[in-house]
Amino acid sequence: MTPDSQDFWFLPLGGSGEIGMNLNLYGHDDAWLMVDCGVTFADWNNTTDPHVQMPDPAFIAERAEHLAGIVITHAHEDHIGAIPYLWRRLRAPIYTTAFTAQILQRKLMEVNLAGKVPVHVVKPGERRQIGPFNVEWLSITHSIPEPQALMIRTPVGSVFHTADWKLDPAPVVGPAFNAEPYQRLALEEPDAMVCDSTNALVDGHSTSEAALYEGLKQIVDNAQGRVVVSCFASNVARLKTLMKIADDSGRQVGLLGRSLHNMVSAARASGYWSNMPKFIDSFDLGYFPRQNFLAIATGSQGEPRAALHKLARDNHPELTLDAGDTVVFSSRIIPGNEKPVEALIALLKQRDIQVITADEFALPIHASGHPARDELAQMYRWVQPKLAIPVHGETEHMVANARIARDAGVKQQLTGENGDLFFIAPVKGVRRQAVATGRLGWDRDALIPVKPTVAETD
Repeated sequence: MTPDSQDFWFLPLGGSGEIGMNLNLYGHDDAWLMVDCGVTFADWNNTTDPHVQMPDPAFIAERAEHLAGIVITHAHEDHIGAIPYLWRRLRAPIYTTAFTAQILQRKLMEVNLAGKVPVHVVKPGERRQIGPFNVEWLSITHSIPEPQALMIRTPVGSVFHTADWKLDPAPVVGPAFNAEPYQRLALEEPDAMVCDSTNALVDGHSTSEAALYEGLKQIVDNAQGRVVVSCFASNVARLKTLMKIADDSGRQVGLLGRSLHNMVSAARASGYWSNMPKFIDSFDLGYFPRQNFLAIATGSQGEPRAALHKLARDNHPELTLDAGDTVVFSSRIIPGNEKPVEALIALLKQRDIQVITADEFALPIHASGHPARDELAQMYRWVQPKLAIPVHGETEHMVANARIARDAGVKQQLTGENGDLFFIAPVKGVRRQAVATGRLGWDRDALIPVKPTVAETD
């Protein structure tokens, strides 16, 4: 199955019909372009399947000599996490921005691929020719530094690929959302828009990252003892907000969890952590005055190896929580993680530790990184694609996204799932289950087939 010079195809191998482990292919003129290569995570209570899972890349691995390149839109695990496991099967150059490249290089070091993978760093707004594909990187806002949407152009058609996004006027880290580049795309009459569907069932507009300061500050000001805030480690903006709150409240900050240290290191290396206060040395955490202490910890999803779980069980090597201390979940529960999170909260409450969650607190203390209905409609009206192809969602999310596109004036909508081949040029359509798809799991340093599970990301 090979696209010729008149064809422009879209083929998702992961991330359509599910939320997570995105792997998308575009085909034109005997070549393929991969956009993102991510993982998902099985329930920790699942003892039979590997915890780390990813799309089976068999289709493109068998055609690796035709893979012109791999574009990584941002550094979330469901977009970047499979590269260390799958690159040896693909062996294509990787294109991404500086912060994402920092995260990727750290991952490649862990699997003995440091210096062996060609990683090309591009700047937002830049255009590169990758095989027959002309790719433009467009700054957008999301819950991680340097998220990028893509405009992919070929001689026979063009696609606007949103990746993960929201319309945030004050993202704390990085530039505010700028509508002008997206409004300008309409002048080209894009043949298709491949769009994030995660929050297509959510009314209204997503909360701005900057709007969280007030609620989190109120919690910290009212706390009598130590405060531990758990959030997604990749949300550098949330970390910056918490650092400012600590400084404004007379507290100093300690980081608990390797992934937090990695993210801060990458943010510092790429210029997103300049002039920030120093963290408390880990050796001093347990001795620091309770009322002057704020910790940011991994483990908001109940992960048994994470810092927050160890604190709940009172077996963290550097810190012990006491009755009257406060733990804040500045996050939402990813579907499938309800039981481990509930068990974690119960452990904390049994020790008379106050627990505050985003669902229960009156003010916002967590903001999703994905567009709600009003934002989706606005983007469709700006870009005015001829065809909408919803992705990054389960069936109900993608159907809702397609309905929003229709109501916003997009004439044609096509929904599908992994393995469906979408025709963008010369005619628009879809061939169902054109390619076999599946999942692989990382188990004892080897990839093995696994049964599918469902997971979401922030």
